[in-house]
Amino acid sequence: MRSKISIVSTIALLTSIAVAPMSFARESIEVVGSSTVYPFSTVVAERYGRASGKSTPKIESTGSGGGMKLFCSGVGTNYPDITNASRRIKMSEFKKCQGNGVKDIVEVQIGYDGIVIANSVDTEPMNLTRKDIFLALAAKVPGATDGELIDNPYTTWQQVNPELPDAGIEVLGPPPTSGTRDAFAELAMEGGCKKIAWIAALKKTDKNAFKRLCHTVREDGRYIEAGENDNLIVQKLEANPSALGVFGFSFLDQNADKVQGATIENVMPTFESIADKSYPISRPLFFYVKKAHVGVVPGIKGFLNEFTSDKAWGEDGYLAEKGMIPLPIAERTEMAKNTRALKPMTGKEALK
Repeated sequence: MRSKISIVSTIALLTSIAVAPMSFARESIEVVGSSTVYPFSTVVAERYGRASGKSTPKIESTGSGGGMKLFCSGVGTNYPDITNASRRIKMSEFKKCQGNGVKDIVEVQIGYDGIVIANSVDTEPMNLTRKDIFLALAAKVPGATDGELIDNPYTTWQQVNPELPDAGIEVLGPPPTSGTRDAFAELAMEGGCKKIAWIAALKKTDKNAFKRLCHTVREDGRYIEAGENDNLIVQKLEANPSALGVFGFSFLDQNADKVQGATIENVMPTFESIADKSYPISRPLFFYVKKAHVGVVPGIKGFLNEFTSDKAWGEDGYLAEKGMIPLPIAERTEMAKNTRALKPMTGKEALK
């Protein structure tokens, strides 16, 4: 009899250990991910904490790639509940999530942001094209004949384009783990790369070679990885008026007394130009939620309801005041409905 009880007790103990990570809820929601989405997520967390009387969610800026890595590592309260992203989840990340048991993921697009290339207000503003950006920052650039590639020889903006200033190329920007870096490579670098006919044609014959060429940033000191902290880039531009910086529009909007955005193909980065998509370097912003954590970690539903309320992400909401560009009302309504229903993504979204 004693032996039988011992076996039952052992099984019960092992079972309790197996489910322990999900059995003992944390006091607060844990959010990781994008430095661009960080300020928006932080203000929502603060508002939610004050209004609900519950623990304010803990928001950590790890970069989109770093956040996805943490988020997709597993289910349980040892892992984050939500990850912010300044670009859509990649298929490789989605598959990693699935492989680690993170099965039901709710994708929430919260709005839009523009990527700006800014300099100090004490310097002349820049007027750039995406081709200028590619030629200034790519590791390899076209040589004298079609099909020839050479190590980037350009050291000044005037060498890139005679209409630009005779100033040294020095650009402070995010590292490869950043969603801003991913979006900058795709929208700005690749956008300029495609302006060169023979490289554009390469996309049809060898997509991998095309992407490597168009997305690879030079590593000779002209592009300086400045970490995930966009506020630090703003500070460095203040200290070094000859440099340019790459970051999200919200940081430009919040620091308009210190830095100014370059026009891209004669379009200024503004709330209106990003909203109507006339500004060439704009991108959607997201966060991702583990459905399995809802009801286990207290407050997730309340946090989601706050984030997707009109007072937060609406046209006159407090996130718009922080520089986030709202979704059109029809998209916003549908997104709020799906979020509150905790509708999981299928995986096809990662292919868009």
